[in-house]
Amino acid sequence: MFHPTRPRFAAGVVALASMLAAMPASAVDITGSGSTFVYPVMLRWAASYYARTGVKVNYLAIGSGAGIQQVKAGQSTFGASDKPLPPEDLKAADLMQFPLVIGGVVVVVNIDGVAPGQLRLSGEVLSAVFLGKVSNWNDPAIAALNPDLKLPDLKITVTHRSDPSGTTFNFVNYLGKVSEEWKTKVGEGTMVAWPTGTGGGGNDGVTRYVNYIKGSIGYVELSYAIQHKMTYALLRNKSGAFVRPSPESFEAAAASATWTSPDFYQLLTDAPGAQSWPITATTFALMPRQAHDAARSAEALKFFKSSLSGGRADAQNLGYVPLPENLVKQIESSWEGGK
Repeated sequence: MFHPTRPRFAAGVVALASMLAAMPASAVDITGSGSTFVYPVMLRWAASYYARTGVKVNYLAIGSGAGIQQVKAGQSTFGASDKPLPPEDLKAADLMQFPLVIGGVVVVVNIDGVAPGQLRLSGEVLSAVFLGKVSNWNDPAIAALNPDLKLPDLKITVTHRSDPSGTTFNFVNYLGKVSEEWKTKVGEGTMVAWPTGTGGGGNDGVTRYVNYIKGSIGYVELSYAIQHKMTYALLRNKSGAFVRPSPESFEAAAASATWTSPDFYQLLTDAPGAQSWPITATTFALMPRQAHDAARSAEALKFFKSSLSGGRADAQNLGYVPLPENLVKQIESSWEGGK
């Protein structure tokens, strides 16, 4: 279960949140940028908010790294990142951070005759593929995990993100947890020096490459895989079970999370639990503690307050896990200074 703790409060956050009640509903339009992972639900939330309030939320899905840079530079009202910033980085940039939704990074492939959920992979084999050490689909390491699946004598074409990406961060963070070789040779980050493969921009770019190239493998957020009818693999989790990517397996991975205000730093990769999806991820909103534009920052908090509670069904329908109500209340308390 989720374990909220008593929040600590920053004067800038209290001052920002105090404007929530004072701002008229249709005050200003707001801008956000960053995560492509969260784009499908952000688009849905923005449409719903506009229908209710007349306020436009313009969100640019340009990748987590670019979103972080834009909000730091004051070029957007908020950023969205699938890589949480450590407390010391938030303090240095004078930013606050809070979770929005939980989802999962899924492994997608393009192999004739293989249907979604048929291919089984382990973290060790997956890391060997992205290291370039396993380079053919009928390699014994893959065949051993799939004794009932006829795999072709076909070259594996690795596809990865070419832009600074929170999706990449969670993917390589997981690989580093299951492979010491990956951890020492490649490491983690929103961008890494890939040992092999072709880069695509955003979840959309990886989706296009994998759908186009026979024998390819890549990683995208679940809603992209569903929307584009992609073939996803089962992954063996920390408990040794092969699990399917789904909101249920994402929720299982999040069950042991401990969310600590005001920074909410948390990683969900390689989580314990027999039903847990091993590459579960959270998207976080980033906003300045001292608002560059008080009216727009206040409107952004109204948007998030509305979406986190009223947009739960939208998140579920798109394959995300909405935040539990106690965590939403904890987030709102961190804005309002516990009043």
